[in-house]
Amino acid sequence: MDSSLEGLLRINSFSSRDTFTWRQGGDVFSRSLREAEDDEEALRWAVLEKLPTYNRVRRAMLASPSGGLKEVDVESLGMHEKKALLERLIGVAEEDNERFLFKLKDRIDRVGIRLPTIEVRYENLSIDAETHVGNRGLPTVLNSTMNTLESIANSLYILPSRKTKMSILHGVSGIIKPCRMTLLLGPPGSGKTTLLLALAGKLDSDLKVSGRVTYNGHEMNEFVPERTAAYISQYDLHIGEMTVRETLAFSARCQGVGTRYDMLTELARREKALNIKPDPDVDVYMKASAIRGQEANVVTDYIIKILGLDICADTMVGNDMIRGISGGQRKRVTTGEMLVGPAKALFMDEISTGLDSSTTFQIVNSIRQSIHILQGTAVISLLQPAPETYDLFDDIILISDGQIVYHGPRHDVLEFFESMGFKCPERKGVADFLQEVTSWKDQQQYWFKIEPYQYVPVKKFAKAFKSFHVGRAMAKELEVPFDKHNSHRAALTTSKYGASKMKLLKAQIDREILLMKRNSFVYIFKAVQLTLVAIITMTLFMRTRMHHNEADGNKFLGALFFAIMMIMFNTYAELAMTIAKLPVFFKQRDLLFFPAWTYTLPGWILKIPIILVEVAIWVFTTYYVIGFDPNAGRLFKQYLLLIMTSQMASALFRMIAGLARDMVISNTFGSASILVLIVLSGFVISRENIKSWWIWGYWISPLMYAQNAVSVNEFLGHQWNKNVNGERLGIKILHNRGIFVEAKWYWIGFGALIGFTLLFNFLYTVALTFLKPFGKDHPIVSEEALREKHANLTGEIIEESSKGKKSSPIHNSQKNSSIETNRGSLKSVDKIIGSDKKGMILPFMPLSLTFDDIKYSVDMPQEMKVQGMSEDRLVLLKSLLLLKRGGEEIYVGPLGRHSSELIKYFEQIPVWWIWYYWISPVAWTLYGLLVSQYGDIDDLLEDGVTVKEFVQEYFGFKHDFLPVVAVVILAFTLLFAFCFGFSIQRFNFQKR
Repeated sequence: MDSSLEGLLRINSFSSRDTFTWRQGGDVFSRSLREAEDDEEALRWAVLEKLPTYNRVRRAMLASPSGGLKEVDVESLGMHEKKALLERLIGVAEEDNERFLFKLKDRIDRVGIRLPTIEVRYENLSIDAETHVGNRGLPTVLNSTMNTLESIANSLYILPSRKTKMSILHGVSGIIKPCRMTLLLGPPGSGKTTLLLALAGKLDSDLKVSGRVTYNGHEMNEFVPERTAAYISQYDLHIGEMTVRETLAFSARCQGVGTRYDMLTELARREKALNIKPDPDVDVYMKASAIRGQEANVVTDYIIKILGLDICADTMVGNDMIRGISGGQRKRVTTGEMLVGPAKALFMDEISTGLDSSTTFQIVNSIRQSIHILQGTAVISLLQPAPETYDLFDDIILISDGQIVYHGPRHDVLEFFESMGFKCPERKGVADFLQEVTSWKDQQQYWFKIEPYQYVPVKKFAKAFKSFHVGRAMAKELEVPFDKHNSHRAALTTSKYGASKMKLLKAQIDREILLMKRNSFVYIFKAVQLTLVAIITMTLFMRTRMHHNEADGNKFLGALFFAIMMIMFNTYAELAMTIAKLPVFFKQRDLLFFPAWTYTLPGWILKIPIILVEVAIWVFTTYYVIGFDPNAGRLFKQYLLLIMTSQMASALFRMIAGLARDMVISNTFGSASILVLIVLSGFVISRENIKSWWIWGYWISPLMYAQNAVSVNEFLGHQWNKNVNGERLGIKILHNRGIFVEAKWYWIGFGALIGFTLLFNFLYTVALTFLKPFGKDHPIVSEEALREKHANLTGEIIEESSKGKKSSPIHNSQKNSSIETNRGSLKSVDKIIGSDKKGMILPFMPLSLTFDDIKYSVDMPQEMKVQGMSEDRLVLLKSLLLLKRGGEEIYVGPLGRHSSELIKYFEQIPVWWIWYYWISPVAWTLYGLLVSQYGDIDDLLEDGVTVKEFVQEYFGFKHDFLPVVAVVILAFTLLFAFCFGFSIQRFNFQKR
């Protein structure tokens, strides 16, 4: 097809040159150069129209810099070509966006295609939550424990729930019309977010919902509301290492193009039948925005432009450690993340937070143009919109205390409140007036009737609206069900995801590679750290000081165990890195961007090369220096085993992060899991010494299989093949430590590590698939707050007394009786809230923090008092844990007949590392613990030496040196505190 096009162009160019030659010969042969160019373009369009539909929607005529048109593949448009295209279509977003949208609409209307529209109805919608009231809701340890146990008992139907029911929405009804902008107003805590979540189909399963929400007459279970509608949260959750453009491009890849491709093919078919030639720039834009699976969609650049993000498009979003875009720009990224998708219904929750009034106006105006021209549906919640922004909306929903006070056209809202006796002052913004007029704290200032003022509760407003002409018209319309036959087939989405799972996996792989590049410093640091520790290990376990005999066999076991520990600890960073990305993952998972497995699989597979490098650094630098068996096969077998150990540890920490979903909880359980694995590994306590009731823990410990496999691989080698008392030296050492001696245990351990890796990754995927994030708990509600909420609904006035608060009802049927004339029985509103307090009173969440005489001490021993200690109490550790060299034995508790076995295996530190011993806080702490517990005990050991003498002779620890040790430990504490204070004062990691 390209050759035919070139042939036609060649013929046309020949005829153009001939015509130009004979131009002076007369009018019959003269044709202008412009006419020749038009003919050339016509030939290009003709060839393009002859292509099959599949090819025709992927090729278009793009204006070249020289001024002519060239045929291009829309899937391979470069960044500069997209930028030039958008500059021609939308030079200035505020001025040209509406004209561009009309061009799109005109092209669609010319061929008679009807755009899909969505009408959202909510009828008798009531939503209730359960929460603890008063002191029971305070976040104390006791309350948290009680709440957890009670929730378990409730789920098992053992105990009834003791939570208090709190109503959020009370039987609200209304219709959200397409092609109209709806503004949702209401004071904080009125139920705006809950209403938006209900309309978008994203309510929490813990809430009790009655009533129904329908889209074009279809129930929520008949389609996928998360993809049909886009809910834009008020919380800005983004990956800080990605730029604005990358964030929006990833969102566009996950959400797909919806029905744009199907509409484009139908549009191209009808235009070909009607012989209609579209505008070239509009044709390129529509084709580029409709092709599935593109890494960079032109829609992304369009949304960046209309949101005013083009100045920071290639700037990282930023986080606590990376300085990025501003808070207002971050809010616009949150909005743009959903606008790049194909959703036709938008539910936007307080998108103006952090934005100035001018930017808010520009964004809302762009959305208004799209909704009006392309026939979308939008409900936008704004807290305090400026008057010019307020005027952009067609309809108003005013909600207060969970009831709809008004839902109808914007131009009728003031008429409704004037009928109720309240008038908006001339210099007062209508939006501010609407949010204050229902509050019993602010309502009186807007009363304008001659009759004495009496508080009008929210319930009376809601009832009056139903009799208002707008409310009657809406109720009448709700009585007639929506005709499902009028619903466009493309209006509601029935597929769960916006692209195929393989394309979603490809998008996740690309993002993970990008994040690994951006976090390369972390991996480089880990490699350097591992290298330094490897050097230290080589000098600590020097082969010249370690001989292949029974005495030094435990040293080699210790070196192997230390290698496993280092490889395992080197992957601990996975826990924090996983937790940091989970909030963004949960947001995108709940928006049905992708299934969980497409997220977890790249995070595991793509980091295998890094693990190969890290383990290679350790093994190939330490193996021969320490003096392990020189056989190359055993070298590579140790390398493979440590690779699987690293894989297992990474999967374990990812699983803990996925289950915990919180940094504090995951660090707690991560550290605890390491300790449990170490204790049950068979090295700290040998298999024979583990009690029968804990032996199951030995068999399910991954480190047991790693330790057995790496030990068998080493001690069955040639260097350990010596005979000692008729038994091979290597086998004897393994027997002494309770390690299996068969060669097959290497492959058993290797296979077990593979199984644990698969198991932990599977559990990590399951956790991310089904668990919910730790969201914000329901706010602590006091009894007074519940009474106030009840008073706002029913008209009761809260009366204060010295003993507490009680309520006295004001009946709506009282005739012309005002609060001022009933001072004997009721306090006036002015007296309750203060006559000088005007404006809106925002609610706040009260929190309590309690400290109560925290101590951990014991009575001062009489012996220490004799030595001059004057204090009555002593902070004391209850037990002492000592490990022999290589971790062969463990002892916890008081002295006994086996006490002498505790210390006989401790070896001296190499002389070139003794300096590190004296600057180690752990060494000084161990000195103090050992001397304070055993340094003054005169009990005899089995060899007739007292404990005091043994500690002094063997370790060099003297009891008289204890005050110096205490001073040194205190000095370490002060030094670390100083370093911390100096660091937070001097260092700033957010510099660009």
